[in-house]
Amino acid sequence: MLIQSDHVDINTPTGIMRTYIHRPNSSAQVPVILFYSEIFQQTGPIERAAKVMASHGYAVLVPEVFHELNAIGTVLEYDDAGREKGNADKATKDVEAYDTDNQAMINWARQQAWCNGNIGAMGVCIGGHLAFRAALQQEVKSTACFYATDLHTNTIPNKPGQHSMERLGDIHGELLMIWGKQDNHVPTNARNTIHQKLLETDIIFSWHEFNAQHAFMRDEGDRYDAELAAICYQISLRMFARTLY
Repeated sequence: MLIQSDHVDINTPTGIMRTYIHRPNSSAQVPVILFYSEIFQQTGPIERAAKVMASHGYAVLVPEVFHELNAIGTVLEYDDAGREKGNADKATKDVEAYDTDNQAMINWARQQAWCNGNIGAMGVCIGGHLAFRAALQQEVKSTACFYATDLHTNTIPNKPGQHSMERLGDIHGELLMIWGKQDNHVPTNARNTIHQKLLETDIIFSWHEFNAQHAFMRDEGDRYDAELAAICYQISLRMFARTLY
C-alpha cells in the first residue's frame, strides 16, 4: 500500500509537540496507531518502522516524546552523546506528562477525516513503556510493547500511585508484550516480575520472549534480527487487524 508522510504541531499542556504522520495515500478511513520511539526520537529506523505499519493500512503518529526538553525536530544520534542526552531527558520528564501528550494526540487524530475512530499504540524501548502508558487511555483498544524499559524501575519520574505498574487497573484494551531474552535492560528477573503482575489482573495480554538482544527490531546496528522483526511485525499486525478494524 502506498503511503504519504507529513507532520503536525499539536498543542499539549506542556508545550507544542511535533508529531509525524505516516498513513495510506488514500481517502479511506483507517485506524490510528500511536507509535513511540526510543530515547532518540524519530530516527531513520523509527521512521521506517512507522512506515511499515502505515503501509498495512494504519495512520501512524510518531510524537517527539521529549518535546518539552528539545527544539522541534531534534533527532539524537545512536552514539554516546545521544544516549546521554536521551537518558537525561527520560529521567527528567514526569510520567503524567505522557498522559496529556497521549490525550492530545487522540483528540487531534479523531478530528481527522481519515480516522475511523479506533486507536492503538505501539512502541520500542522507552517507547514500549510509553505505549504501555498509552494503554491507560480508555480510547486505546490494543497495544504492542517491544522490550519496554523501566516498567520495573523508577527511572521515569512518577508521583505516588502514578507508576505505570500501579495503574494496571486502568488498562482495558489488549496488550502484546514482546521481549528479548538477552536484553540487559530488562533482565529475566524484571520480566518475571512484570509478567507476574499482569497475571494477577484481568487484562487480556499475550507474552512472547525471543532469543534476541535489546533493540532487535532496530534495522541498523549489530543487534538487528530481521527474521524476528518480520515475525513480530506480523504478530502485531494480526492483533491490530483484529482489534482496530
